[in-house]
Amino acid sequence: MTHTPDPAIDGDGFGTLSVASILAESARRTPERPAVHFLGHTISYGELWDQTRAYAGALQARGIGRGDRVAMLVPNVPDFARVYYAVLSLGAVVVPVHLLFKAEEIGYVLRDSGADLLVAAAPLLAAAVPAALETGVPLVTVLAPAGTPGTDGTELPRLEAEASVAAPIVRHVSVRPTDAATILYTSGTTGTPKGAVGSHLAIVEQVHCALIDAFDMTPDDVIFGGLPLFHTFGQTAVMNVAFRRGASVILLPKFDADQALELLVAHRATVFTAVPTMFVGMIEAARRTEVRPPLRYAVSGGAALPVAVLEAFAAEYGAQVHEGYGLTETSPTVSFNTVFEPIRPGTVGRPYWGIDVAIAEAEVEGRIEFSPDGELGEIVVRGHNLFKGYLGRPDASAEAVVDGWFRTGDLGTYSEGIVTIVDRKKDMIVRNGYNVYPTEVEAVIVRHPSVAQAAVFGLPDATHGQEVHVAVVPLDGHEVDAEEIVAFTKERIAAYKYPRVVHLVDALPVGGSGKVLKRELAARFATVDAPVR
Repeated sequence: MTHTPDPAIDGDGFGTLSVASILAESARRTPERPAVHFLGHTISYGELWDQTRAYAGALQARGIGRGDRVAMLVPNVPDFARVYYAVLSLGAVVVPVHLLFKAEEIGYVLRDSGADLLVAAAPLLAAAVPAALETGVPLVTVLAPAGTPGTDGTELPRLEAEASVAAPIVRHVSVRPTDAATILYTSGTTGTPKGAVGSHLAIVEQVHCALIDAFDMTPDDVIFGGLPLFHTFGQTAVMNVAFRRGASVILLPKFDADQALELLVAHRATVFTAVPTMFVGMIEAARRTEVRPPLRYAVSGGAALPVAVLEAFAAEYGAQVHEGYGLTETSPTVSFNTVFEPIRPGTVGRPYWGIDVAIAEAEVEGRIEFSPDGELGEIVVRGHNLFKGYLGRPDASAEAVVDGWFRTGDLGTYSEGIVTIVDRKKDMIVRNGYNVYPTEVEAVIVRHPSVAQAAVFGLPDATHGQEVHVAVVPLDGHEVDAEEIVAFTKERIAAYKYPRVVHLVDALPVGGSGKVLKRELAARFATVDAPVR
């Protein structure tokens, strides 16, 4: 049958939904309640939203509005929340940048995202200023003292100063649920980073699923905010979830286990959310003091949490650890060991409401061919949590989302409603919860004048989850020093990416197609335990 198109059926409708309402609504309902604890100061929801409205007014005066893209290079300080929600309240798109990126990497994000403005915190100006100058993107600072010069000697504009004279916005603008809210950069497994575009709907639904089905969070809860807020885990599973519930967040710009424990005790924290390396650090910190915070439970994600670590943390802190699974493209959570039923150590729990998980034949390309229940295969996902696609990369989007299912690239099983991650389909390395993309690191190493070839791969590591290794083939007649390779790479890419272990080899193992067989390298060097750092 054929129907005449009608906007009421075929259009976008009149419904609106904004991530900015997460902060705005809690400020309206409970303005006096604490939102953020930072450096001995507490900021209430009413104060934080007023400050955000002022920032939004300053950004609006700069011409930022619906659909514009604002990159932000801001650590875990109150200004992250102010800038994040200010951008979203204007209907603009926020582009959080990895804090460890060097100028060249920041420049890439600015160009690729089409950023209209960069907001950079004072501690990060050394990398931010040259990136902004090179790309021609205007830069405004936060946390910098008046008179702070840029590389060209002129005073850098300060968002705080502009906010003090701008007219604050009255309310956030209306946006459609499927409008873009964020652009978060990820490379998947290969190539240069891709901007994964997240919608207001996906983020808000993530928050609601977490609060209804995963956590028993209350407004009286105090959540540890040491996960980097530029990353989807800290941004949504900590900040957005806590603010939606009206709970408070302890902000810590750089994780230090002893400092974290001190803050947890001082603020009587009840929820600890972290990646596995943080859990290891907290176990070690607990051995140096007898004081403990009143934790009700803990949440782990970002990488597989060894069962021994889970058990040791629970024993030290009297708090059960609940592990989940997700990706940037899934906003982020796919499944979780909910607090409402016994955990299943070694698994990542049940899918969130409205999210379907299935297992597909990993080697079948171009279509989804499902595997029987309980069999190992590639985890595929569909639901309200999926991203909108990769910015400017329709081919990559089509490769990632096939027949309506997102191909995660992770191998696992799905049996009796429980998801278990078994292995990674490709070569991506996860170190301290951060993705390391071998081709990006290799591209840097082969620029060394004495290197002919390089193959980067990961090996299991008790502290970091995985450690970055590289096999290097020297140019004929050249000598290569392992420590020099580490130093050369460390100067050019973010600290979590550079290889800690360098293996000097005569040749790389290759298959019939000429592709380097990294699994052979991993097997060959699996017993090496003397990293060069």
